[in-house]
Amino acid sequence: MSDLPRSSLSRRQFLKSGLALATCAWTLRPGSLLAYEPPRAPVLPCDPDCTRWALLSDTHIADDPENHYRGFYPYRNLQEVAAWIADDPPDGLVITGDLARLKGKVEAYKNFRALLAPMARQPIHLGLGNHDNRDDFFQTFGHGSHDDGVVENKHVLVREAGPVRLIVLDSLSRVNAFTGKLGSEQRTWLETILQTCDERPTILFLHHAPNGELLDTQRLFKIIKPVTKIKAVVHGHSHQYDYDQVTGIHVVSLPATGFNFSRREPVGWVQAKLTPKGGEFTLHAIGGDRRLDGTTQKLVWRT
Repeated sequence: MSDLPRSSLSRRQFLKSGLALATCAWTLRPGSLLAYEPPRAPVLPCDPDCTRWALLSDTHIADDPENHYRGFYPYRNLQEVAAWIADDPPDGLVITGDLARLKGKVEAYKNFRALLAPMARQPIHLGLGNHDNRDDFFQTFGHGSHDDGVVENKHVLVREAGPVRLIVLDSLSRVNAFTGKLGSEQRTWLETILQTCDERPTILFLHHAPNGELLDTQRLFKIIKPVTKIKAVVHGHSHQYDYDQVTGIHVVSLPATGFNFSRREPVGWVQAKLTPKGGEFTLHAIGGDRRLDGTTQKLVWRT
């Protein structure tokens, strides 16, 4: 059992309210702003037993396209990745935060939005990290009606993606602060979601690494450890490409798309092929240490 206070919503009230189906998809269409797309019946992949997603993190787009760090130009990096992904479109994308550089200015988000255009035929789900600014993010992308009021002052979403479920959490606590936190309200929301949804394999996405950088890691794992439908937690923040397990739950650390902190780390993105039984995660390195470029990590879900 969780140590969290029980939600004041009963199961029936929760389902009736529609929170269990809260889904935000940020989709760019030609000639339009990147805008909220109302919940709709999920678009199933060609193979109902497999869905393919592009996973990015730490894009760090600045208001100046020529901004660079450690010899990397994040604007050019995302431009290259977007063209690559657009050439072989997946079923969707998740970007797990630090979309912007340092303090998340509106001009940075405008640049970021423009860079997403080549990939905009697919659903794009955006998480927030410690270098994002929630107000400026919403000023640029707008508010989704189902985003408001689900978890106060947090940007969360749920997506049914064929054989799996994706849940994007918001670990942004303070802008430009190193650590992050989900908070009690978001944890209670997650606990209620997991109690009411079906047994479809579920993957959590958030920005901060559950190794001390996320201040309420223990409370999170107290919720998800006994819920066997939770198969993996995918995060960014560390700018390290790594795989681990915690009590049978896979923990996937995505490489940064913008720049690395160590010469031994790749810069790029990951393609994930997800099935009811596991996932295949393939690294696409565009810079940094590219020795693992093209290699695939196969994960088997716990039962």
